[in-house]
Amino acid sequence: AKVCANHLAQFGIAKYGGSMTSTKLKVTGVDVFSAGEIHAGEGHEEIVLADAARGVYKKVILRDNTIEGAVMVGDTMDGAWYFQLMRDKTDVTALREHLLFGQAHVGDAGHGAKARVASLPDSAEICGCNGVCKGDIVKAINEHKLFTLDEVRAHTKASASCGSCTGLVEDLLASTLGGDYSVAPSVKSMCACTDATHDDVRAGIYRHGLQDIRAIFGQFNWKTADGCAKCRPALNYYLLCAWPETYQDDPQSRFINERAHANIQKDGTYSVIPRIWGGVTSPSELRAIADVAERYKIPTVKITGGQRIDLLGVKKEQLPEVWRDLSAAGFVSGHGYAKALRTVKTCVGKEWCRFGTQDSTSLGIRLEQRTWGSWMPHKFKIAVSGCPRNCAEATVKDLGVVCVDSGYELSVGGNAGIKVRVTDFLCKVATEDEVVEYTTAFIQLYREEAHYLDRTAPWIERVGLPYVQRRLIEDPVGRTELAARFRLSQQFSQTDPWAERAAGKESHEFAIPLELV
Repeated sequence: AKVCANHLAQFGIAKYGGSMTSTKLKVTGVDVFSAGEIHAGEGHEEIVLADAARGVYKKVILRDNTIEGAVMVGDTMDGAWYFQLMRDKTDVTALREHLLFGQAHVGDAGHGAKARVASLPDSAEICGCNGVCKGDIVKAINEHKLFTLDEVRAHTKASASCGSCTGLVEDLLASTLGGDYSVAPSVKSMCACTDATHDDVRAGIYRHGLQDIRAIFGQFNWKTADGCAKCRPALNYYLLCAWPETYQDDPQSRFINERAHANIQKDGTYSVIPRIWGGVTSPSELRAIADVAERYKIPTVKITGGQRIDLLGVKKEQLPEVWRDLSAAGFVSGHGYAKALRTVKTCVGKEWCRFGTQDSTSLGIRLEQRTWGSWMPHKFKIAVSGCPRNCAEATVKDLGVVCVDSGYELSVGGNAGIKVRVTDFLCKVATEDEVVEYTTAFIQLYREEAHYLDRTAPWIERVGLPYVQRRLIEDPVGRTELAARFRLSQQFSQTDPWAERAAGKESHEFAIPLELV
Protein backbone atom coordinates (compact mmCIF):
# COMPACT_ATOMS: atom_id res chain seq x y z
CA ALA A 1 0.00 0.00 0.00
CA LYS A 2 2.86 2.39 0.82
CA VAL A 3 4.52 1.71 -2.55
CA CYS A 4 1.21 2.28 -4.34
CA ALA A 5 0.71 5.59 -2.53
CA ASN A 6 4.28 6.60 -3.40
CA HIS A 7 3.62 6.11 -7.11
CA LEU A 8 0.16 7.70 -7.03
CA ALA A 9 1.83 10.77 -5.52
CA GLN A 10 4.15 10.70 -8.57
CA PHE A 11 7.32 10.22 -6.56
CA GLY A 12 7.99 6.89 -8.25
CA ILE A 13 10.98 6.02 -6.10
CA ALA A 14 9.65 3.06 -4.10
CA LYS A 15 9.68 -0.54 -5.25
CA TYR A 16 7.50 -3.39 -4.00
CA GLY A 17 9.62 -6.33 -2.91
CA GLY A 18 6.94 -8.79 -1.91
CA SER A 19 5.24 -9.52 1.42
CA MET A 20 5.62 -12.18 4.07
CA THR A 21 2.38 -13.58 5.42
CA SER A 22 1.43 -15.86 8.26
CA THR A 23 -1.80 -17.65 9.07
CA LYS A 24 -3.15 -18.80 12.40
CA LEU A 25 -6.42 -20.69 12.63
CA LYS A 26 -8.28 -23.43 14.43
CA VAL A 27 -9.33 -26.57 12.54
CA THR A 28 -11.65 -28.97 14.38
CA GLY A 29 -10.51 -27.53 17.69
CA VAL A 30 -6.77 -27.78 16.89
CA ASP A 31 -4.60 -24.65 16.62
CA VAL A 32 -2.65 -24.39 13.36
CA PHE A 33 0.00 -21.84 12.32
CA SER A 34 1.90 -21.47 9.06
CA ALA A 35 4.22 -18.84 7.63
CA GLY A 36 6.32 -18.61 4.50
CA GLU A 37 7.43 -21.85 2.88
CA ILE A 38 5.68 -25.00 4.08
CA HIS A 39 7.61 -27.53 1.94
CA ALA A 40 11.39 -27.75 1.79
CA GLY A 41 12.90 -27.21 -1.64
CA GLU A 42 16.39 -27.35 -3.05
CA GLY A 43 18.85 -25.72 -0.66
CA HIS A 44 16.47 -25.89 2.30
CA GLU A 45 16.89 -27.66 5.63
CA GLU A 46 14.07 -28.94 7.83
CA ILE A 47 14.00 -29.16 11.63
CA VAL A 48 11.00 -31.20 12.79
CA LEU A 49 9.45 -31.99 16.17
CA ALA A 50 6.59 -34.50 16.35
CA ASP A 51 4.91 -35.49 19.62
CA ALA A 52 1.89 -37.64 18.76
CA ALA A 53 0.88 -38.17 22.38
CA ARG A 54 0.49 -34.41 22.93
CA GLY A 55 -0.87 -33.76 19.45
CA VAL A 56 1.99 -31.36 18.66
CA TYR A 57 3.86 -30.99 15.37
CA LYS A 58 6.41 -28.30 14.53
CA LYS A 59 8.51 -27.80 11.43
CA VAL A 60 10.90 -24.96 10.65
CA ILE A 61 12.39 -24.57 7.17
CA LEU A 62 15.83 -22.94 6.97
CA ARG A 63 18.10 -21.64 4.25
CA ASP A 64 21.59 -20.52 5.25
CA ASN A 65 20.51 -20.52 8.90
CA THR A 66 17.65 -18.09 8.40
CA ILE A 67 14.01 -19.13 8.73
CA GLU A 68 12.05 -19.23 5.46
CA GLY A 69 8.96 -21.02 6.73
CA ALA A 70 7.26 -22.62 9.70
CA VAL A 71 4.35 -25.00 10.30
CA MET A 72 2.89 -25.61 13.77
CA VAL A 73 -0.01 -27.84 14.82
CA GLY A 74 -1.35 -28.14 18.36
CA ASP A 75 1.03 -25.62 19.97
CA THR A 76 1.19 -22.28 18.14
CA MET A 77 2.36 -20.08 21.01
CA ASP A 78 5.67 -19.25 19.32
CA GLY A 79 4.21 -18.55 15.89
CA ALA A 80 4.63 -14.79 16.20
CA TRP A 81 8.25 -15.26 17.30
CA TYR A 82 9.11 -17.51 14.34
CA PHE A 83 7.42 -15.05 12.00
CA GLN A 84 9.43 -12.16 13.45
CA LEU A 85 12.70 -14.10 13.05
CA MET A 86 11.71 -14.92 9.47
CA ARG A 87 10.76 -11.33 8.63
CA ASP A 88 13.95 -9.91 10.18
CA LYS A 89 16.09 -12.60 8.45
CA THR A 90 17.71 -13.32 11.82
CA ASP A 91 20.64 -15.74 11.80
CA VAL A 92 19.49 -18.60 14.05
CA THR A 93 22.79 -20.50 14.17
CA ALA A 94 23.07 -20.01 17.93
CA LEU A 95 19.42 -20.93 18.46
CA ARG A 96 19.19 -24.13 16.43
CA GLU A 97 19.61 -26.52 19.35
CA HIS A 98 16.53 -25.15 21.13
CA LEU A 99 14.68 -23.54 18.22
CA LEU A 100 11.70 -25.92 18.18
CA PHE A 101 11.25 -25.72 21.95
CA GLY A 102 10.24 -22.09 21.66
CA GLN A 103 11.32 -18.69 22.85
CA ALA A 104 10.98 -19.67 26.51
CA HIS A 105 14.02 -21.94 26.09
CA VAL A 106 16.31 -19.38 24.45
CA GLY A 107 17.09 -16.58 26.85
CA ASP A 108 14.14 -16.13 29.19
CA ALA A 109 13.63 -19.58 30.66
CA GLY A 110 11.95 -19.42 34.03
CA HIS A 111 10.08 -16.20 33.30
CA GLY A 112 7.15 -17.80 31.48
CA ALA A 113 4.73 -16.58 28.86
CA LYS A 114 4.64 -12.95 30.06
CA ALA A 115 8.33 -12.49 29.28
CA ARG A 116 7.87 -14.27 25.97
CA VAL A 117 5.17 -11.91 24.75
CA ALA A 118 6.87 -8.87 26.30
CA SER A 119 9.95 -9.50 24.16
CA LEU A 120 7.96 -9.31 20.93
CA PRO A 121 8.32 -6.07 18.94
CA ASP A 122 5.31 -3.75 18.68
CA SER A 123 4.90 -4.74 15.02
CA ALA A 124 4.40 -8.44 15.89
CA GLU A 125 0.97 -9.62 14.78
CA ILE A 126 -1.06 -11.03 17.67
CA CYS A 127 -4.49 -11.50 16.05
CA GLY A 128 -4.32 -12.72 12.47
CA CYS A 129 -8.11 -12.67 11.93
CA ASN A 130 -8.38 -8.92 12.49
CA GLY A 131 -4.80 -7.82 11.78
CA VAL A 132 -4.06 -6.52 15.28
CA CYS A 133 -0.42 -6.15 16.29
CA LYS A 134 1.11 -6.02 19.76
CA GLY A 135 1.59 -2.25 19.69
CA ASP A 136 -2.11 -1.64 18.98
CA ILE A 137 -3.12 -3.74 21.98
CA VAL A 138 -0.60 -2.21 24.39
CA LYS A 139 -1.61 1.30 23.28
CA ALA A 140 -5.31 0.51 23.83
CA ILE A 141 -4.61 -1.01 27.27
CA ASN A 142 -2.73 2.09 28.39
CA GLU A 143 -4.91 4.76 26.77
CA HIS A 144 -8.30 3.28 27.70
CA LYS A 145 -7.20 1.70 31.00
CA LEU A 146 -8.30 -1.78 29.98
CA PHE A 147 -8.11 -4.55 32.56
CA THR A 148 -9.96 -7.54 31.07
CA LEU A 149 -9.94 -9.67 27.95
CA ASP A 150 -13.48 -8.54 27.04
CA GLU A 151 -12.41 -4.90 27.21
CA VAL A 152 -9.46 -5.57 24.89
CA ARG A 153 -11.76 -7.37 22.47
CA ALA A 154 -14.21 -4.47 22.47
CA HIS A 155 -11.54 -1.84 21.76
CA THR A 156 -9.19 -3.71 19.39
CA LYS A 157 -11.08 -6.79 18.07
CA ALA A 158 -8.08 -8.92 19.06
CA SER A 159 -9.27 -12.43 20.06
CA ALA A 160 -12.83 -11.51 19.02
CA SER A 161 -13.07 -13.88 16.04
CA CYS A 162 -11.71 -17.44 16.13
CA GLY A 163 -10.22 -17.04 19.62
CA SER A 164 -7.00 -18.92 18.91
CA CYS A 165 -4.91 -15.90 19.99
CA THR A 166 -6.72 -15.54 23.33
CA GLY A 167 -3.75 -16.89 25.29
CA LEU A 168 -1.38 -14.36 23.70
CA VAL A 169 -3.76 -11.48 24.41
CA GLU A 170 -4.11 -12.56 28.05
CA ASP A 171 -0.32 -12.84 28.37
CA LEU A 172 0.00 -9.36 26.89
CA LEU A 173 -2.54 -8.01 29.38
CA ALA A 174 -0.66 -9.61 32.26
CA SER A 175 2.67 -8.34 30.97
CA THR A 176 1.40 -4.77 30.49
CA LEU A 177 -0.63 -4.45 33.69
CA GLY A 178 1.35 -6.59 36.10
CA GLY A 179 -0.61 -7.04 39.33
CA ASP A 180 -3.56 -4.97 38.07
CA TYR A 181 -4.57 -7.60 35.49
CA SER A 182 -8.11 -8.91 36.05
CA VAL A 183 -8.27 -12.60 35.25
CA ALA A 184 -11.55 -13.56 33.61
CA PRO A 185 -13.90 -15.37 36.02
CA SER A 186 -14.15 -19.12 35.51
CA VAL A 187 -17.94 -18.85 35.24
CA LYS A 188 -18.97 -16.18 32.76
CA SER A 189 -22.19 -14.22 33.21
CA MET A 190 -24.57 -13.54 30.33
CA CYS A 191 -23.39 -9.94 30.05
CA ALA A 192 -22.42 -6.94 32.16
CA CYS A 193 -26.09 -6.41 33.12
CA THR A 194 -26.17 -9.45 35.41
CA ASP A 195 -24.09 -11.90 37.41
CA ALA A 196 -26.37 -14.75 36.26
CA THR A 197 -25.14 -17.23 33.66
CA HIS A 198 -27.11 -18.50 30.68
CA ASP A 199 -27.80 -21.73 32.56
CA ASP A 200 -28.97 -19.82 35.64
CA VAL A 201 -31.48 -17.84 33.60
CA ARG A 202 -32.82 -20.82 31.65
CA ALA A 203 -33.31 -22.83 34.84
CA GLY A 204 -34.92 -19.85 36.56
CA ILE A 205 -37.44 -19.36 33.77
CA TYR A 206 -38.83 -22.85 34.38
CA ARG A 207 -38.39 -22.92 38.17
CA HIS A 208 -40.16 -19.61 38.78
CA GLY A 209 -42.49 -19.64 35.77
CA LEU A 210 -41.06 -16.38 34.43
CA GLN A 211 -43.18 -15.29 31.47
CA ASP A 212 -41.56 -12.07 30.23
CA ILE A 213 -38.29 -10.17 30.15
CA ARG A 214 -39.25 -7.81 32.98
CA ALA A 215 -39.92 -10.77 35.26
CA ILE A 216 -36.41 -12.08 34.53
CA PHE A 217 -34.93 -8.67 35.30
CA GLY A 218 -36.66 -8.67 38.67
CA GLN A 219 -35.86 -12.27 39.61
CA PHE A 220 -32.15 -11.92 38.87
CA ASN A 221 -31.66 -8.31 40.02
CA TRP A 222 -30.62 -6.97 36.63
CA LYS A 223 -28.17 -4.07 36.95
CA THR A 224 -29.67 -2.06 34.07
CA ALA A 225 -33.25 -0.96 33.53
CA ASP A 226 -33.63 -2.21 29.97
CA GLY A 227 -30.86 -4.76 29.48
CA CYS A 228 -28.51 -4.54 26.52
CA ALA A 229 -27.97 -5.81 22.98
CA LYS A 230 -26.38 -9.00 24.37
CA CYS A 231 -28.95 -10.08 26.93
CA ARG A 232 -32.28 -8.97 25.43
CA PRO A 233 -32.09 -11.17 22.28
CA ALA A 234 -31.01 -14.11 24.45
CA LEU A 235 -33.84 -13.63 26.95
CA ASN A 236 -36.38 -13.23 24.16
CA TYR A 237 -35.23 -16.53 22.66
CA TYR A 238 -35.21 -18.39 26.00
CA LEU A 239 -38.80 -17.30 26.70
CA LEU A 240 -39.91 -18.19 23.18
CA CYS A 241 -38.40 -21.66 23.57
CA ALA A 242 -39.82 -22.22 27.06
CA TRP A 243 -43.38 -21.04 26.42
CA PRO A 244 -44.16 -21.50 22.69
CA GLU A 245 -47.91 -21.50 23.27
CA THR A 246 -48.17 -18.26 25.25
CA TYR A 247 -45.10 -16.05 24.91
CA GLN A 248 -45.41 -13.16 22.47
CA ASP A 249 -42.21 -12.52 20.55
CA ASP A 250 -40.66 -9.10 21.23
CA PRO A 251 -39.38 -7.69 17.91
CA GLN A 252 -37.46 -4.92 19.68
CA SER A 253 -35.35 -7.57 21.40
CA ARG A 254 -34.14 -8.88 18.05
CA PHE A 255 -31.26 -7.81 15.84
CA ILE A 256 -32.08 -5.73 12.76
CA ASN A 257 -31.91 -8.72 10.37
CA GLU A 258 -34.59 -10.56 12.32
CA ARG A 259 -36.74 -7.44 12.75
CA ALA A 260 -36.61 -6.72 9.03
CA HIS A 261 -36.72 -10.44 8.06
CA ALA A 262 -33.95 -9.83 5.52
CA ASN A 263 -30.16 -9.58 5.62
CA ILE A 264 -28.84 -6.02 5.74
CA GLN A 265 -25.90 -5.41 3.40
CA LYS A 266 -22.93 -3.03 3.58
CA ASP A 267 -24.73 -0.33 1.56
CA GLY A 268 -27.89 -0.41 3.68
CA THR A 269 -29.94 -2.46 1.20
CA TYR A 270 -31.16 -5.98 1.95
CA SER A 271 -30.95 -9.46 0.49
CA VAL A 272 -34.00 -11.67 0.06
CA ILE A 273 -33.64 -15.47 -0.05
CA PRO A 274 -36.87 -17.42 -0.62
CA ARG A 275 -37.01 -20.97 0.67
CA ILE A 276 -36.36 -23.61 -1.99
CA TRP A 277 -37.26 -26.96 -0.47
CA GLY A 278 -34.26 -29.28 -0.53
CA GLY A 279 -32.72 -27.20 -3.32
CA VAL A 280 -35.36 -28.39 -5.81
CA THR A 281 -37.14 -25.77 -7.92
CA SER A 282 -39.20 -25.57 -11.12
CA PRO A 283 -39.46 -23.41 -14.25
CA SER A 284 -42.46 -21.56 -12.83
CA GLU A 285 -40.64 -20.76 -9.58
CA LEU A 286 -37.55 -19.59 -11.45
CA ARG A 287 -39.76 -17.46 -13.68
CA ALA A 288 -41.42 -15.89 -10.66
CA ILE A 289 -38.04 -15.02 -9.11
CA ALA A 290 -36.86 -13.54 -12.42
CA ASP A 291 -40.04 -11.46 -12.70
CA VAL A 292 -39.53 -10.07 -9.19
CA ALA A 293 -35.89 -9.22 -9.93
CA GLU A 294 -36.87 -7.35 -13.09
CA ARG A 295 -39.95 -5.65 -11.62
CA TYR A 296 -38.05 -4.16 -8.69
CA LYS A 297 -34.77 -3.65 -10.57
CA ILE A 298 -32.85 -5.86 -8.16
CA PRO A 299 -29.20 -5.53 -9.25
CA THR A 300 -27.78 -8.95 -8.29
CA VAL A 301 -29.23 -12.46 -8.43
CA LYS A 302 -26.85 -14.99 -6.87
CA ILE A 303 -26.91 -18.77 -6.45
CA THR A 304 -26.00 -19.54 -2.83
CA GLY A 305 -23.95 -22.40 -1.41
CA GLY A 306 -27.12 -23.71 0.23
CA GLN A 307 -28.82 -24.38 -3.14
CA ARG A 308 -31.00 -21.28 -3.03
CA ILE A 309 -31.29 -17.98 -4.91
CA ASP A 310 -30.32 -14.69 -3.29
CA LEU A 311 -31.77 -11.37 -4.46
CA LEU A 312 -29.31 -8.66 -3.40
CA GLY A 313 -29.78 -4.90 -3.33
CA VAL A 314 -33.44 -4.63 -2.26
CA LYS A 315 -34.36 -1.33 -0.62
CA LYS A 316 -35.96 -1.66 2.80
CA GLU A 317 -39.21 0.00 1.76
CA GLN A 318 -39.46 -2.44 -1.18
CA LEU A 319 -39.34 -5.54 1.02
CA PRO A 320 -43.11 -5.94 1.66
CA GLU A 321 -43.87 -5.65 -2.07
CA VAL A 322 -41.13 -8.12 -3.01
CA TRP A 323 -42.43 -10.54 -0.37
CA ARG A 324 -46.02 -10.11 -1.56
CA ASP A 325 -45.07 -11.15 -5.10
CA LEU A 326 -42.93 -14.06 -3.90
CA SER A 327 -45.72 -15.23 -1.57
CA ALA A 328 -48.16 -15.14 -4.48
CA ALA A 329 -45.81 -17.51 -6.33
CA GLY A 330 -45.84 -19.94 -3.38
CA PHE A 331 -42.58 -18.99 -1.67
CA VAL A 332 -42.04 -18.58 2.08
CA SER A 333 -39.15 -16.97 3.91
CA GLY A 334 -35.84 -18.81 3.65
CA HIS A 335 -34.79 -17.37 7.03
CA GLY A 336 -31.39 -16.55 5.52
CA TYR A 337 -31.14 -13.78 8.11
CA ALA A 338 -32.19 -15.65 11.24
CA LYS A 339 -31.09 -17.78 14.17
CA ALA A 340 -33.21 -20.56 12.74
CA LEU A 341 -33.16 -23.37 10.20
CA ARG A 342 -31.37 -22.04 7.13
CA THR A 343 -31.05 -24.73 4.47
CA VAL A 344 -31.39 -28.44 3.90
CA LYS A 345 -28.84 -29.23 1.21
CA THR A 346 -29.33 -32.39 -0.82
CA CYS A 347 -27.81 -34.32 -3.68
CA VAL A 348 -29.98 -35.96 -6.36
CA GLY A 349 -29.77 -39.37 -4.67
CA LYS A 350 -30.81 -42.65 -6.18
CA GLU A 351 -33.49 -41.03 -8.35
CA TRP A 352 -30.79 -39.91 -10.78
CA CYS A 353 -27.32 -40.80 -9.52
CA ARG A 354 -25.88 -44.21 -10.33
CA PHE A 355 -24.12 -44.22 -6.94
CA GLY A 356 -27.17 -43.18 -4.91
CA THR A 357 -28.34 -45.58 -2.21
CA GLN A 358 -31.48 -43.76 -0.96
CA ASP A 359 -33.80 -40.96 -2.10
CA SER A 360 -31.86 -38.17 -0.43
CA THR A 361 -33.76 -35.41 -2.22
CA SER A 362 -37.22 -36.34 -0.97
CA LEU A 363 -35.85 -36.98 2.54
CA GLY A 364 -34.23 -33.55 2.56
CA ILE A 365 -37.48 -31.91 1.48
CA ARG A 366 -39.35 -33.79 4.20
CA LEU A 367 -36.86 -32.65 6.85
CA GLU A 368 -37.02 -29.04 5.68
CA GLN A 369 -40.80 -28.97 5.65
CA ARG A 370 -40.81 -30.39 9.18
CA THR A 371 -38.22 -28.02 10.66
CA TRP A 372 -38.49 -24.66 8.84
CA GLY A 373 -39.47 -21.64 10.91
CA SER A 374 -38.06 -22.97 14.18
CA TRP A 375 -36.14 -20.35 16.17
CA MET A 376 -32.87 -21.66 17.59
CA PRO A 377 -29.83 -20.44 19.56
CA HIS A 378 -28.02 -19.86 16.27
CA LYS A 379 -28.37 -20.67 12.60
CA PHE A 380 -28.84 -24.35 11.84
CA LYS A 381 -27.96 -26.20 8.64
CA ILE A 382 -28.87 -29.71 7.52
CA ALA A 383 -27.65 -31.79 4.59
CA VAL A 384 -28.61 -35.18 3.17
CA SER A 385 -26.12 -37.04 0.97
CA GLY A 386 -27.35 -39.98 -1.09
CA CYS A 387 -24.20 -42.05 -0.63
CA PRO A 388 -20.87 -41.96 1.26
CA ARG A 389 -19.38 -39.81 -1.52
CA ASN A 390 -21.12 -37.04 0.40
CA CYS A 391 -21.83 -34.57 -2.40
CA ALA A 392 -24.14 -32.54 -0.12
CA GLU A 393 -21.29 -32.04 2.37
CA ALA A 394 -23.30 -33.51 5.24
CA THR A 395 -20.24 -33.91 7.46
CA VAL A 396 -19.77 -30.15 8.00
CA LYS A 397 -23.38 -29.35 8.87
CA ASP A 398 -25.13 -28.98 12.22
CA LEU A 399 -26.92 -32.21 11.37
CA GLY A 400 -25.89 -34.45 8.51
CA VAL A 401 -27.48 -37.54 7.01
CA VAL A 402 -25.39 -39.86 4.85
CA CYS A 403 -27.41 -42.53 3.08
CA VAL A 404 -26.00 -46.05 2.83
CA ASP A 405 -27.44 -49.28 1.42
CA SER A 406 -28.65 -50.44 4.82
CA GLY A 407 -30.09 -47.15 6.09
CA TYR A 408 -28.98 -43.71 7.22
CA GLU A 409 -25.96 -42.52 9.20
CA LEU A 410 -26.63 -39.45 11.35
CA SER A 411 -23.89 -37.09 12.50
CA VAL A 412 -24.02 -33.81 14.39
CA GLY A 413 -22.04 -30.73 15.33
CA GLY A 414 -20.33 -29.86 12.06
CA ASN A 415 -19.33 -26.39 10.95
CA ALA A 416 -17.72 -25.01 7.78
CA GLY A 417 -17.26 -21.46 9.07
CA ILE A 418 -14.29 -19.78 10.77
CA LYS A 419 -13.67 -22.86 12.89
CA VAL A 420 -14.03 -25.82 10.56
CA ARG A 421 -15.35 -28.86 12.43
CA VAL A 422 -16.26 -32.27 11.07
CA THR A 423 -19.42 -33.81 12.51
CA ASP A 424 -19.43 -36.45 15.24
CA PHE A 425 -21.13 -39.73 14.37
CA LEU A 426 -24.36 -40.00 16.35
CA CYS A 427 -26.03 -43.22 15.24
CA LYS A 428 -27.32 -45.27 12.33
CA VAL A 429 -31.03 -45.83 11.70
CA ALA A 430 -32.98 -47.93 9.24
CA THR A 431 -35.95 -45.79 8.15
CA GLU A 432 -36.81 -42.24 7.11
CA ASP A 433 -39.25 -41.97 10.01
CA GLU A 434 -36.39 -42.64 12.42
CA VAL A 435 -34.29 -39.97 10.69
CA VAL A 436 -37.10 -37.46 11.25
CA GLU A 437 -37.52 -38.43 14.92
CA TYR A 438 -33.81 -38.25 15.74
CA THR A 439 -33.45 -34.99 13.81
CA THR A 440 -36.31 -33.22 15.58
CA ALA A 441 -35.27 -34.60 18.98
CA PHE A 442 -31.69 -33.40 18.46
CA ILE A 443 -32.88 -29.95 17.39
CA GLN A 444 -35.13 -29.67 20.45
CA LEU A 445 -32.32 -30.74 22.79
CA TYR A 446 -30.12 -28.08 21.21
CA ARG A 447 -32.91 -25.50 21.44
CA GLU A 448 -33.56 -26.21 25.11
CA GLU A 449 -30.00 -26.49 26.42
CA ALA A 450 -27.53 -24.55 24.27
CA HIS A 451 -26.60 -20.97 25.12
CA TYR A 452 -27.91 -18.27 22.82
CA LEU A 453 -25.43 -17.70 19.95
CA ASP A 454 -23.91 -21.16 20.43
CA ARG A 455 -23.67 -23.14 17.20
CA THR A 456 -24.05 -26.88 17.64
CA ALA A 457 -20.27 -27.36 17.35
CA PRO A 458 -19.22 -25.46 20.51
CA TRP A 459 -22.29 -26.73 22.35
CA ILE A 460 -21.36 -30.37 21.68
CA GLU A 461 -17.73 -29.68 22.55
CA ARG A 462 -18.91 -28.28 25.88
CA VAL A 463 -21.42 -30.97 26.89
CA GLY A 464 -19.71 -33.86 25.10
CA LEU A 465 -21.02 -36.25 22.47
CA PRO A 466 -21.65 -39.03 25.05
CA TYR A 467 -24.18 -36.76 26.77
CA VAL A 468 -26.07 -36.22 23.50
CA GLN A 469 -26.00 -39.95 22.79
CA ARG A 470 -27.37 -40.74 26.26
CA ARG A 471 -30.25 -38.32 25.75
CA LEU A 472 -31.14 -39.47 22.24
CA ILE A 473 -30.08 -43.11 21.94
CA GLU A 474 -30.06 -44.61 25.43
CA ASP A 475 -33.29 -42.85 26.48
CA PRO A 476 -35.94 -43.62 23.83
CA VAL A 477 -38.75 -42.23 25.99
CA GLY A 478 -36.88 -38.97 26.44
CA ARG A 479 -36.15 -38.83 22.71
CA THR A 480 -39.84 -39.23 21.91
CA GLU A 481 -40.72 -36.45 24.37
CA LEU A 482 -38.14 -34.11 22.84
CA ALA A 483 -39.56 -34.74 19.36
CA ALA A 484 -43.08 -34.13 20.68
CA ARG A 485 -42.07 -30.80 22.24
CA PHE A 486 -40.52 -29.78 18.94
CA ARG A 487 -43.74 -30.60 17.06
CA LEU A 488 -45.70 -28.53 19.58
CA SER A 489 -43.44 -25.52 19.14
CA GLN A 490 -43.69 -25.79 15.36
CA GLN A 491 -47.46 -25.30 15.56
CA PHE A 492 -46.71 -21.71 16.57
CA SER A 493 -43.53 -21.15 14.55
CA GLN A 494 -44.43 -22.22 11.03
CA THR A 495 -46.10 -18.98 10.03
CA ASP A 496 -44.51 -17.19 7.10
CA PRO A 497 -43.25 -13.79 8.33
CA TRP A 498 -43.00 -12.48 4.77
CA ALA A 499 -46.70 -13.05 4.07
CA GLU A 500 -47.62 -11.42 7.39
CA ARG A 501 -45.57 -8.31 6.67
CA ALA A 502 -46.73 -8.12 3.07
CA ALA A 503 -50.22 -7.92 4.59
CA GLY A 504 -49.23 -4.95 6.77
CA LYS A 505 -47.86 -6.40 10.02
CA GLU A 506 -45.23 -4.11 11.59
CA SER A 507 -45.50 -1.74 8.63
CA HIS A 508 -43.62 0.95 10.59
CA GLU A 509 -40.42 -1.10 10.19
CA PHE A 510 -40.50 -0.60 6.40
CA ALA A 511 -41.70 3.01 6.14
CA ILE A 512 -39.71 5.33 3.88
CA PRO A 513 -37.62 7.57 6.17
CA LEU A 514 -38.33 11.29 6.12
CA GLU A 515 -35.76 13.43 4.34
CA LEU A 516 -33.77 15.87 6.43
CA VAL A 517 -34.33 19.51 5.47
